[in-house]
Amino acid sequence: MKKNETLSFILTIVAAVLIALFVRNFIFNIAVVNGESMHPTLNEKDKLICLSYKRFTDIPRGEIVVIDAPNDNRNYIKRLIGKPGDTIEFKEGKVYLNGSLLKENYTSTDVTESDQKSFILKDNEYFVMGDNRLPGMSVDSRYFGPIEKKRIKSAAVYRILPLKSRGKIETLIK
Repeated sequence: MKKNETLSFILTIVAAVLIALFVRNFIFNIAVVNGESMHPTLNEKDKLICLSYKRFTDIPRGEIVVIDAPNDNRNYIKRLIGKPGDTIEFKEGKVYLNGSLLKENYTSTDVTESDQKSFILKDNEYFVMGDNRLPGMSVDSRYFGPIEKKRIKSAAVYRILPLKSRGKIETLIK
């Protein structure tokens, strides 16, 4: 009798872990903002509900995404600016998307600098930037280049903490 109970307990634990992994990787997860790269939109220690299944869809420009950073072993939270086929240009401190000035009322400053003046995105390439555009505040595609879609892990849709700031996270680029 004891052997059956132990086996049943182990199977229950294994099933629970498998269900949790499935939910986390294919439905939703919770992300915690680490750093100031998304300020003023998001702040240090904000907790976000992120939809994991969105990585399998056409993610719109302006959406805040969680990415597997290409330059280190961490996840970054950034705004999706460019999609495959887009041209991103930096002129006189402004960002241009496909030749048109990008209206970015969510950034920390009106000036966005980049050492590279333009990026032409290939198939399966995406361009992400933090909203904090003060020098040195965001490590993003301006520094590590475009990312492949497989690096996008989820899309942030709702801030749950702090309670005073909870609410839906808007897509701000049309």
